[in-house]
Amino acid sequence: MCGFVGVLLNEGFIFNQEYTVDIQKAHELIGHRSSYRKLYVDDPHMSLVYGGLNERKQARSIFQGSRYTVVMDGKIYNESYLRDVYGKTMDSLSNQSIAEFIAHLFHLEGTRLFSLLHGTYTLMIWEKVEKTLYGVRDQFGKKPLYYKENEMEFIFASEKKSITYLTDELLINEEALQQYLSFQYVPSPLTMTEGIKKLSPGYFFMKRWEQPVELYQYIKPSFRPYNRTSEIQMVERIQEVLFDSIGTHLPKHGTVGSFLSGGIDSSFIAAIAREKRPDIKTFSVGFMESGYSEVELAKRTADALNIDNISYMVSAEEYVEHIPEVIWHMDDPLADPSCISLFIGAKEAKKHVDVILSGEGADELFGGYNIYREPNSLRFVTQLPDAILQMFLRIANIIPDGVRGKSFMERAATPLHKRYIGNAKIFEEQQKQLFLKTFHVNYSYEEWTKPFYQDAKDYHPAEQMQYIDLNTWLPGNILLKADKMSMAHGLDLRMPFLDEEVFEVARRIPVDKKIANGTTKAILRKSAIGIVPNHVIYQKKLGFPVPINQWLKHEMYGWAIDLIEKSDTDYLFDKSYIKDLLHHHRSSRLDHSRKIWTVLMFMVWHQIYMEKAYSFIDFPNEQARETLSLLPY
Repeated sequence: MCGFVGVLLNEGFIFNQEYTVDIQKAHELIGHRSSYRKLYVDDPHMSLVYGGLNERKQARSIFQGSRYTVVMDGKIYNESYLRDVYGKTMDSLSNQSIAEFIAHLFHLEGTRLFSLLHGTYTLMIWEKVEKTLYGVRDQFGKKPLYYKENEMEFIFASEKKSITYLTDELLINEEALQQYLSFQYVPSPLTMTEGIKKLSPGYFFMKRWEQPVELYQYIKPSFRPYNRTSEIQMVERIQEVLFDSIGTHLPKHGTVGSFLSGGIDSSFIAAIAREKRPDIKTFSVGFMESGYSEVELAKRTADALNIDNISYMVSAEEYVEHIPEVIWHMDDPLADPSCISLFIGAKEAKKHVDVILSGEGADELFGGYNIYREPNSLRFVTQLPDAILQMFLRIANIIPDGVRGKSFMERAATPLHKRYIGNAKIFEEQQKQLFLKTFHVNYSYEEWTKPFYQDAKDYHPAEQMQYIDLNTWLPGNILLKADKMSMAHGLDLRMPFLDEEVFEVARRIPVDKKIANGTTKAILRKSAIGIVPNHVIYQKKLGFPVPINQWLKHEMYGWAIDLIEKSDTDYLFDKSYIKDLLHHHRSSRLDHSRKIWTVLMFMVWHQIYMEKAYSFIDFPNEQARETLSLLPY
């Protein structure tokens, strides 16, 4: 794992000493990704600063040759296979670092190489002869890559904060804000900062010197169910690829752990990993509030597997204390309450291990979210004539919020592509108009997901939902927080479910094998029988185990009011609407916590990046900015 920041200058501009120092400072901002000594790549046209977490990883992940410079953040898991395949055409492959090996492969295959690489990575290749820069992001989007282009330069970095440091004027991207309020994250390629973009998963950019950047999609994942495979064969194949993937993701050296909740995904990983590494430790995070903790279930699972479990209980005070630092690390606002839990869990895990396994991706690949059951529950109603469905919708519009049956009628009468934008949907378009000072009709979430629904038009509705999540929710929320929260502590987080071979098996599974017997991930659960403890097999998914619903009524209420009043966002929001929403949440039975939280996290982000109210790193001879308290009343 590493961090890098680089600049490619256009004709007529040079790297003076002041700008070179600024690039180095921009890299210091991401020192948590690159705690080992820094390396510099100096070229008449390009300057790059790179650092890794340790000497061995750094030496393998950067190469400077006469024609190519290669920098990689991450790990290629099919490296051995590729070395075997290309060993016949190359000499001395065994002595090459992975970065040098990639340089040779690129020379042979060109951009076709990118579809051959399996792993967790972002990759930069500078071709000196043609003066062309390539940036690549893996097919799932496990590692981020940001860039900015203007008339003077092309800036690229592992984290956006390095680019904002090198940017004179920061403006909010209004489309990103409008999408964020519905998605709870900023979808790629947008970022909340105007002019800065995030490379989408499965894409690479090509930046020829003095030419505009060009974007290309090198791989597009799809679901193609195959109905002629028996259930026994499916189970055997799932077990086979998971054992292989977990074995590949386990480090050969050093300490290793695994996050453990009460669910099937993390338990499956821990159980298999234990067979290969009996010394593995597991880590769990919970809360004291009833119904918001899986710590006891995780301990029960760890005991059954005979592995250590280290748990940590988080209070409301500690939780809110970490929010500013978490949002600083995120680069853009993220309204997923679990990202603070993950930040705390990663901090505790890093005290014991250097590498940790985690279960991200299992829900998207194997159909794990409860909402994927919705098409089956609605199938008889959605077949009714349109006139009746429209009548349902009119009736639902006059039923007060919170009344039983209202949501069902709305969902039944609304086509999937109009109601489903991913595992979370916060504000509807008409709701955003009530408090956004500037609202753009063309920036609707339906337009954002339209291309993905077009790709999946022949899929089963549940698979359409999976496809939307695979392309939006997974990289925009799940993987972003996984990378940023683990890297905040220099913890190497690895995700065995998000392996190309695992996906190849998952994409072939029919819907009735994923959503069956009143549960989700049905075939994955059957594959886990005899491997994980029985009490885990049909454990119900907990969802979002953070008690912000309760906290915003009690422990965090004063903090929320204070944040709303102090945030300099009056030019963006009608704050009276937000306050009324908070008061209504506190005094009624209706749950507005996710809507409130989405706005609050943006306000914290605004204080950090727009108002400069916080300083998380002090440069020598520079005065630290004022730090404001965000402790609850």
